[in-house]
Amino acid sequence: MKTFEEIKSIASDTIIDEATAIKKLKDHIDDDFAKCVELIFNSSGRVIISGIGKSANIATKIVATLNSTGTPSIFMHAADAIHGDLGGIRKEDIIICISKSGNTPEIKVLVPLLKMRGNKLIALVGKMDSFLAKEADFVINASVEKEACPNNLAPTSSTTAQLVMGDALAVCLLECHGFSVSDFAKHHPGGSIGKKLYLKVVDLCINNEVPVVKINDNLKLVIIEISSKRLGTTAVLDNDKLVGIITDGDIRRMLEKNIKLENVIASDIMSANPKTVDKETLVVDAFAVMHNNNITQLLVLEDGKYFGVIHLHDIIKEGVF
Repeated sequence: MKTFEEIKSIASDTIIDEATAIKKLKDHIDDDFAKCVELIFNSSGRVIISGIGKSANIATKIVATLNSTGTPSIFMHAADAIHGDLGGIRKEDIIICISKSGNTPEIKVLVPLLKMRGNKLIALVGKMDSFLAKEADFVINASVEKEACPNNLAPTSSTTAQLVMGDALAVCLLECHGFSVSDFAKHHPGGSIGKKLYLKVVDLCINNEVPVVKINDNLKLVIIEISSKRLGTTAVLDNDKLVGIITDGDIRRMLEKNIKLENVIASDIMSANPKTVDKETLVVDAFAVMHNNNITQLLVLEDGKYFGVIHLHDIIKEGVF
């Protein structure tokens, strides 16, 4: 077993080795890379990405990235392709084969079959003099000088290079398509990322009660309203106009004062000019208002009129953060 210091040193060296390999990839961005982007951008088909071994694992991630950024893609394992899955390829599809060596038996069987079908073939390869590189229509150079593995055997720097070149391809296509934040939201409706991009205040506050008291209501009515609606607050209206807010904190602070409770009305304890958001506001923006003002509730408006309440707990429960 290595000492802690030795382990930390090995980990640091691995990161440095891979970072060095990645930095050198920028020298591999050539006209062929740009032609690949142009080819995929102008295609009416899908991108079929194939590989075997660790390259297949990288292929699945690149497929996921392309799909999520607007370029329809499918993963096809090289071994499965030569055992029937080739039937899923359409004539307009573009094929990307990923391989470090470019000389594996499966690749040597697969490539001629792809060329017979007439599909354009892109090689994302680590050896420029390989069978795959020579047979492909376009080549993306993902070669590295050495693996981070001390024996220069285990795919480490090479698979990271494949992944980074795939990301570079995806980002170029994203930019070419003018892929926007709203487009991203359409592709990511689930999870915290999607919710930050599309979830609106109305989507959450619509499930809450709508606490409200009149400006001249007595303290008992105020307490009952706050308690019964379970949001820790109530809006205060004067002839349907929003004039203030009362929170359970306001009630506690009022009770600490030496005043006659039977004479207290809503206007005596409310905070005027409360913080509000429109119901169409994104939840992430409502959260920012809460955070910046150190509050846990916001009154919600519809066309300038009181609509309801959104609470910090609503946002946390939804898993936006």
